[in-house]
Amino acid sequence: MSYAVLIPKPVQKQLDDLPEDVRSRIVEKILSLAEQPRPLGVKKLKGFEKEYRVRVGEYRIRYEINDETSTVVVLHCKHRKDIYRK
Repeated sequence: MSYAVLIPKPVQKQLDDLPEDVRSRIVEKILSLAEQPRPLGVKKLKGFEKEYRVRVGEYRIRYEINDETSTVVVLHCKHRKDIYRK
């Protein structure tokens, strides 16, 4: 079953600000979430009902999976030192 991957405008800005080589690897990983929303190495975030994170080198992609509507919404895409700050 394939999921729809949604990238909101603020996350698109985060992606645009990344170096080109990092951005291409992250975009590839985000697109792969459509086929496998819970890939090998994914971590469920404590304190959140549907939120997960996946590593891409020094960067993290935080996203939410909605199984009822078959959607994956990317919430953040930042360096590991910044991703968990509010």
